[in-house]
Amino acid sequence: MSSPKWHSLQSADVLQRLDSSLTGLTIEQAKKRLIEYGHNAIIQKKRRSLLFILLGQFSDFMIIVLLVAAVISGFLGELQDTIAILVIVLLNAIIGTGQEYRAERAVAALRKMAAPDAHVLRDTNEVTIDTIELVPGDIVMLEAGNIVPADLRLLEEEDLQVDESALTGESSAIEKQTEPLVNTELAIGDRLNLVFKSSMITRGRGKGVVVASGMETEIGQIAGLLQDETNVKTPLQKRLSRFGRYLALAVLAICIMVFVVGLLQGQPILLMFLTSVSLGVAAIPEALPAVVTISLALGARKLIRHNALVRNLPAVETLGSVTYICTDKTGTLTQNLMTAELFYAAGELRKAMPESEASIPWTELGQAMALNNDIMVKDGKPAGEPTELALFEAAHMAGFDKSILEQAKPRIAVIAFDSQRKQMTTLHQTSDVVTAYIKGAPEKVLQQCIQGLNNDGATAFEVATVLAEATQLASKGYRVLAFAKREFSRLPDPLEADVVERELTFLGLVALIDPPRPEVPKAVNDCLTAGIIPVMITGDHPGTAFAIAQRLGIIDDDSAMLSGDQLAKIPDEEFSRLVDTIRVYARVTPEQKLRIVKALQEKGEFVAMTGDGVNDAPALKRASIGVAMGLKGTDVAREASDMVLLDDDFSSIVRAIRSGRRTFDNIRKFIKYTLSSNFGEILTLFLAPFFGLPIPLLPIHILWINLVTDGLPGLALTTEPAEPNIMNRAPTPPKESIFSHGMWQHIIWVGLFIGGISIVTMAWAISRDLVYWQTMVFTVLTVSQLFHALAVRSNSTSLLRTGLFSNLPMLGAFLLTLLLQMVVIYTPVLNTIFHTQPLPMADFAVCMFISSLILFAVEIEKWLIRRGVIYV
Repeated sequence: MSSPKWHSLQSADVLQRLDSSLTGLTIEQAKKRLIEYGHNAIIQKKRRSLLFILLGQFSDFMIIVLLVAAVISGFLGELQDTIAILVIVLLNAIIGTGQEYRAERAVAALRKMAAPDAHVLRDTNEVTIDTIELVPGDIVMLEAGNIVPADLRLLEEEDLQVDESALTGESSAIEKQTEPLVNTELAIGDRLNLVFKSSMITRGRGKGVVVASGMETEIGQIAGLLQDETNVKTPLQKRLSRFGRYLALAVLAICIMVFVVGLLQGQPILLMFLTSVSLGVAAIPEALPAVVTISLALGARKLIRHNALVRNLPAVETLGSVTYICTDKTGTLTQNLMTAELFYAAGELRKAMPESEASIPWTELGQAMALNNDIMVKDGKPAGEPTELALFEAAHMAGFDKSILEQAKPRIAVIAFDSQRKQMTTLHQTSDVVTAYIKGAPEKVLQQCIQGLNNDGATAFEVATVLAEATQLASKGYRVLAFAKREFSRLPDPLEADVVERELTFLGLVALIDPPRPEVPKAVNDCLTAGIIPVMITGDHPGTAFAIAQRLGIIDDDSAMLSGDQLAKIPDEEFSRLVDTIRVYARVTPEQKLRIVKALQEKGEFVAMTGDGVNDAPALKRASIGVAMGLKGTDVAREASDMVLLDDDFSSIVRAIRSGRRTFDNIRKFIKYTLSSNFGEILTLFLAPFFGLPIPLLPIHILWINLVTDGLPGLALTTEPAEPNIMNRAPTPPKESIFSHGMWQHIIWVGLFIGGISIVTMAWAISRDLVYWQTMVFTVLTVSQLFHALAVRSNSTSLLRTGLFSNLPMLGAFLLTLLLQMVVIYTPVLNTIFHTQPLPMADFAVCMFISSLILFAVEIEKWLIRRGVIYV
């Protein structure tokens, strides 16, 4: 069914278009429409089985290379390598399966939000039916506590208030009305005569006609977006995929060359085949997936201490590449706590409410704030509507205690707030008069005032002057309320608004706002310093959004703000040009949030998106990293997200980004370390024959070096502390190679250095006719890699400054691996297995000295980097 602008139509027109009436549909009509429109339910696409998702994890090129390496290792008799590789691959597959399966549960969580039944009129009788049987044209009865079962156009309402926060992102409950709205292009939150499926009735009662059911509802359309949207690969996943392809080709070429050179030298075919294959297995860093997984797991564990729960491990690394943070306002940037911040009385604007012994105008305003509310104090804690609670707290802090004041001025009557009058009145009895205190929208209250109040009592009153002050405050993002009073000799009869709320004495204005969290301005500044651009996306009004963004430093003279209405009129091509200049979006729809994320991603940005409502779920899923709110977030938002903020605090995201950068740095350090070492082994085997030297190592030596050097030292690098300048640099560009910033140059020269000292050691030992020359080469290759692991702990900081004890796992890995190497050299049983011979302590000391040269060489490189001679 094509959907008219239901909110702009008269109730009679709505009923006519739906071929319905105030008495509801007949049972026959309902049956026909159920066949035509289908069930009023969220339809979920066919979900993939767990087995199908699991098998899909083995299609990655790097995983295929590792599986081939496992088969070859088994063929060579190295079952421990085969088992290790298979365990690593299976662990990664299980993690990936869990992530994909979790993502598919978001729509299931959305389905759970549906109401179980609905009260409708069928054949003029009120009956209760299953919600899925609702059809367009049904008349639905609503009351406080109900979950709205479909999208309804309101026909009747009595003090009806609805919580639409899950759908619109606006925290305050919405006062509803039945009158048509002139503007046909209103945002969801401004369609005050409509209520939406899965919203909650918080107050009052009403009656509405179903205008959309099932997937045609607003929440159904979000479910469609959620099912159609795909997850985006993380930067690390993309980089490792490219790395795996290039590495496999390079290893294959090198193995063929080593095999051919050996044959040309006259070596046995079987020996050269085993050597080439062993070299191939050694060259592939099969520990990389384990190192990546452990790095991410350690990062995730650390993030929990910062109130960030990671649900998708790769998200830890993605945080390090984030270039934009699109964040909600309420509760994330702000405290989600309305606060009375500015006060206006007797022509004076103050930042604090004066104490109770102040002048007459301020005393009267304080009493009105304390008495005109429905706040209840239970167990010493006030509870009630957020705006009234803010007024109550401000009055109480100034010495206006409601419980004490009510003893002198007990409340005897009330005229409740409604959306038409936009006012609330409470009446209080004293010994000789009845005082009515009125609060409400300035444009309503001020029109009913005939005088003001100063220190001398009643005075002439300029409506335009006070209204201008209220407008000025509203333009700065404040919610402004006006207070007035009127005295009667007795309780008015009849007790009606038209009688009481006129000929008032103006008391003052109070400006309220949900203030920024105190730690957020620094977090925003840290983002900007780190090259990350924060963007506010909110369902709140543009004025409030702009004011908060200005306070936080999100928006400046070179950036702009867009409302949802404005965004809807901008073509995609023009928006693509504008998107990197917009810092605040207000009154946006779920589709627009998704559009913003996609536009940024199409420009090569990596986007972190925060959200708490159903309306945020599609954008959370699409974003490079989705961040859901743990305190006020819906299950749908959490299921669609990669990370949950347990404290809903923006600064927690910034701390998480720091941790993400550290994780990525440590993964790069491992790759730098392991590829440099593997390249050194390859060069030693490849170049030795060209110098007329025999094959330096046996296959078992190669596999041992690969096992002990890539294992413990490599894993120890994952615990390395963050670099000092980690948040003073720009994010890593998503398309940047993992070998950038001098890494490939480091790999080449370190590989040449390790290969060089190994061949020199070999030539020197052979020239002295030492029968244990091969053991010396074996030891130099192993120990030089251990010294290299110490050296690459920092990209530029000296090991002397970093300290050996700042990473105890690394120190332990160094000592334990060195001990294992000595056990292989000096244990008779292992001498037979590994074809090694005990080294005299003098020659062992020579091997240690030669191996340590790599540490000094890398320290010189870092010194040149610090001096600016080498740029990385």
